[in-house]
Amino acid sequence: MKSPLAKYNNLTQRIITGLLGSAGIIAAICISDWLYCTVFFIICLFSLLEFYKLVGLDGHVPQKTFGTFCGILIFLLSFFIERGDLSDRFYFLIFPIVSCVYMIKLYKKFERKPFTNIAFNFLGIFYVAVPFALLNVAVFENGSYNYEIIFGLLFILWATDTGAYFAGTFLGKRKLFERISPKKSWEGFFGGAILAMIFAFGISTYFHSLSQTQWMIIGVIVIVGGTFGDLVESLLKRSIYIKDSGTSLPGHGGFLDRFDGLFISSPFIVAFLEIF
Repeated sequence: MKSPLAKYNNLTQRIITGLLGSAGIIAAICISDWLYCTVFFIICLFSLLEFYKLVGLDGHVPQKTFGTFCGILIFLLSFFIERGDLSDRFYFLIFPIVSCVYMIKLYKKFERKPFTNIAFNFLGIFYVAVPFALLNVAVFENGSYNYEIIFGLLFILWATDTGAYFAGTFLGKRKLFERISPKKSWEGFFGGAILAMIFAFGISTYFHSLSQTQWMIIGVIVIVGGTFGDLVESLLKRSIYIKDSGTSLPGHGGFLDRFDGLFISSPFIVAFLEIF
């Protein structure tokens, strides 16, 4: 079944999907922590499903259902623990549950490389689910739900993507990392960086949960982490010879394509907030 946006060109699809999606996400995270949890639960779920689907296309046989279950369990556990509904001792449940993949594989016959498939199970959890779970640490940074941090993080990330897209499209000449992503350029990188820092500065004047210096540092982390996140996902796609991770988001590809910047930047941001 064709998307209702299929009649538009790629740029128009990208703008419409981006506006509708970002408006929905921002509304949800501003209204309540439960809606924030619901939205990112859905994003985490579909990102995991996409990842395991891509791995399957390359001939591997990970435990897709079990890996997805473990990933969303980690996300939900971190939400309830950081929210204060559960003791942090429940984090220790993650290890025995995830380790069950070894026992499951014992009952799977005719697998040529079972430990390779087990490794991809863990990779999906660590690459996709853990960064989303870490966002819960950020939004409950001060002991209670604070939408300002996730709000600012998303806007800076989207500013990076938007600035890079338009600067790269109209000005891009010098290749950033041609071996991995031939379309990305240094002009796009700096266009995204400039717009991201403008947004980081603007956000710091309205949101005071973090200092201006902290917001600007987060801006730098998002620029670098978001760029590497995009390149890492491009590396994954090139290794299995596909262009987009999916077709769920017209103009953007799949959930992995849209949120790949979070996968690398999220751990660094949380480490920065918790340590410094």
